[in-house]
Amino acid sequence: MSTSEDPGSGASGMAVQQVPGLSRSELREGYAEIGDVRLHYVEAGDGPLIVLLHGFPEFWFGWRLQIEPLAAAGFRVVVPDMRGYNLSSRPDGVAAYSTDLLAADIRALVQERGAQSALLVGHDWGGSVAWATAMNHPEVVDRLAILNAAHPRKLSQGLHHPGQLRKSWYFFFFDLPELPESVVHANHWHFFRHFLRDAHPAYTPEEVERYVEAWSQPGAATGMINYYRSSVRTSPKRAEAALRPISAPTLVIWGERDRYLGPELAEPEHDDVPNLDRVERLPDASHWVHHDEAERVTQLLTGFFAPALPAKNR
Repeated sequence: MSTSEDPGSGASGMAVQQVPGLSRSELREGYAEIGDVRLHYVEAGDGPLIVLLHGFPEFWFGWRLQIEPLAAAGFRVVVPDMRGYNLSSRPDGVAAYSTDLLAADIRALVQERGAQSALLVGHDWGGSVAWATAMNHPEVVDRLAILNAAHPRKLSQGLHHPGQLRKSWYFFFFDLPELPESVVHANHWHFFRHFLRDAHPAYTPEEVERYVEAWSQPGAATGMINYYRSSVRTSPKRAEAALRPISAPTLVIWGERDRYLGPELAEPEHDDVPNLDRVERLPDASHWVHHDEAERVTQLLTGFFAPALPAKNR
């Protein structure tokens, strides 16, 4: 079941008012009840369903520059806060953030929104969850687009190299008990704000405050960090055993100035993603590729997903 939320009330209402190109009446907001988890989402447009999955340390607002153009292109766009983030449920315990559970959330969200399948897009951790959803639940993923999120096999291989290990140091810092929460809260969330520093153009003070508001939700910092704890604590053997070829046509969009992931991680192995359409590399974009090159990313997504539209809308 889905429950509607008054877009004019509370923190989420403030967010709705700040989405470029969309009035509050055009952006629908609600909560999807999925088992014992409640996922907050925003939605716009009508047509084939696109689900946009945010990464760390963002929330649905990270896709603000894509929502209106994709809706205008003829799609129905659903953008959830993933579990642990912002206004969605923040279950206790590291086990609640396993990749399998995160992928199951997305399958259930697609179905809860009344669709059998969707066009799926993920950035950063949202990309990792999108990879897993396409592996675990191929029936719900018609087409897959990944932004700056390495296929899990490529990431595992990368973490065997000193250069990528240095880039990914925070994976292991976040696995410590309690200390990471203290560090990220300090100095008005300086640690999380530091992750966003590469964006070009820089995030505005108003945008950063929207992030601070989301990070400040009770328990959100621990929920966000638990993604890393769960990942680091999963044995490599178990992680490799979970890999399956992805049947969906797949587009990878990669900002080449990514401080956290090396460019060699962009292209998945053919046997893992046999229907890879292409890897589109954007040389001037940072890890925050959907922010830095918003129009280009939207153009790439619209073109890649165009086969799902009725012929008259293409």
